Amino acid sequence: MSEATNGWKPNKRDLFFVLTVVAVVTALTLGSSERTTKAVPDDATHRSVTSHDGCMACHGAGGVRPQPRGHTKGVQCFQCHTQPKGWKGAGG
Repeated sequence: MSEATNGWKPNKRDLFFVLTVVAVVTALTLGSSERTTKAVPDDATHRSVTSHDGCMACHGAGGVRPQPRGHTKGVQCFQCHTQPKGWKGAGG
């Protein structure tokens, strides 16, 4: 008769792989949650803004209401902030 096999025993490399998979899945799950940014106010001024330059006219460093400290320096405001109803869009 043949000897019985001992079966599979995980080692450190297997544990590292499993922990890496769990970390990646957790990061993707947490990163795909709902946005927590403020919506753009629903008023005539904000409905007419169609570009980053339009946003920066008021929200730039010298504007009436500058962006808060630590705000991203991206140029696609409406990628994070939801648009008000009737927004013209980037095409005007």
